[in-house]
Amino acid sequence: MTNDAISNLPDYSDAALDQAFSSLESQVREEAAALSSSESAETFRLRWLGRKQGRLNEVSARWLKGAPPEAKKALGQRFNAFKAVVEALLDEASGSEPSDAALAAEAIDITLPGTRRLTGSEHPITRTMNEIVQVFTALGYSVGVGPEVETDYYNFESMNFPPGHPARDTQDTLVIAGQERRPLRERLLLRTHTSPVQMRTMEQQPPPVRIVIPGKVHRNDAQDATHSPIFHQVEGLCVDTNITFSDLKGTLDHAMKALFGSSVKTRFFPSFFPFTEPSADVQISCIFCAGKGCRKCKQSGWIELLGCGMVDPAVFAFAAEKQPAYDPKKISGFAFGMGVERIAMMKYGVSEIGQFFAGDMRFLGQFV
Repeated sequence: MTNDAISNLPDYSDAALDQAFSSLESQVREEAAALSSSESAETFRLRWLGRKQGRLNEVSARWLKGAPPEAKKALGQRFNAFKAVVEALLDEASGSEPSDAALAAEAIDITLPGTRRLTGSEHPITRTMNEIVQVFTALGYSVGVGPEVETDYYNFESMNFPPGHPARDTQDTLVIAGQERRPLRERLLLRTHTSPVQMRTMEQQPPPVRIVIPGKVHRNDAQDATHSPIFHQVEGLCVDTNITFSDLKGTLDHAMKALFGSSVKTRFFPSFFPFTEPSADVQISCIFCAGKGCRKCKQSGWIELLGCGMVDPAVFAFAAEKQPAYDPKKISGFAFGMGVERIAMMKYGVSEIGQFFAGDMRFLGQFV
C-alpha cells in the first residue's frame, strides 16, 4: 500500500466534498478487503488512524483547517462519517484473526501445577443433626424450629418448671440483662433446650402432632472436654390418642438402630424431668465394644445417650389454654431429647467437644 499524499480541495461545495470523501472511502475499502493477517491490519491502522502520519490526520490538516467558516460544518460531518467507516473496517479486520497479544493472554501453560479448589462439606455437627432428623422424618415426623431468644414462659413455665425450680438457677441459664421490671414470664433468655418449640407447636396445631426439633441451645456451663456453653439438641414430640410408653420405646429403639446399627440394644432407666411423667434415661449397648465392657463405657457395656418420657398432663394444660383439644383426659404423648455433640463424638471418635467449635481446618478436613 502506498502512502499517497492528500491533495488540497479545489473548492468546498457539497459536490466537491462528496466526491472527495467518496474517493477516499473507495480507497480505504479496497485496502481493507486485502487484509489477511494481524500484521497487515496493524499496518492499515497506522496508515489511516496513526497519530502522527495517519491519512485522517492529513485530511484534517489540509481540508478542515483550511476550510472557510461556512464550509466547516458540512466538511466536519463528512469527516466524522468517514472516520467511523475506517474504524468499522479496522474492527472487522481485527476480529477475523486474534492478535498475538490476545493469543498470549489466553494461553495456558499446561506444565504449571493446577490450582486446587477445596470442596466444601457439612460440618460434623450439622451432618449428625441432619442424620438424626432424617431418621424421624422417615417415621412421619415434621421438623419444627423456633427462636433461640425465648421468654421465661415458653422456656420454663409452660414446660412445668415453676418459679424457684433448680433449673432456673443463674448458673444454668443465660438471661438477657436489664429486664427486672418485666413480669417473670415475659423476661428474655437464651433457651436452655428446644422444648419451647413443643409448646409453640401445640398452641398453633391441634393433635395429632409428630414433630422433631433440631437447634442450638445455651447454658452457663464451664467449658471442659464434654461440656460447652453452646451446643445442639434434637427433641421430639408425639401427641395423639392412646399413645403409650411402648410407642416411645419402639420409636427410640428404631432410631438408635438406624443411627448406630441394627445390633445396638436399648434399655430404659427411671429418671426425672419436670415436663414428663413417667420419665426415663435411655442407654444403648456400647458401640465400641459391642456391650462387652471397655474404657469408653466404663466397663459397663452401656452408654447413656438421651432422656425421654410421657408428656406431663400439666404441660398439656398449658397448651389447652390456646388449643382446648389438648385435654389430658383425652390425649397422651411422649417427648424425648438428645445432645447432637454427644452423638457426633461417639460416631466420629472425637474426645474433645471444643474441637467442633475451634474452626481448625486440620480437624474439620477429616470430615470432607
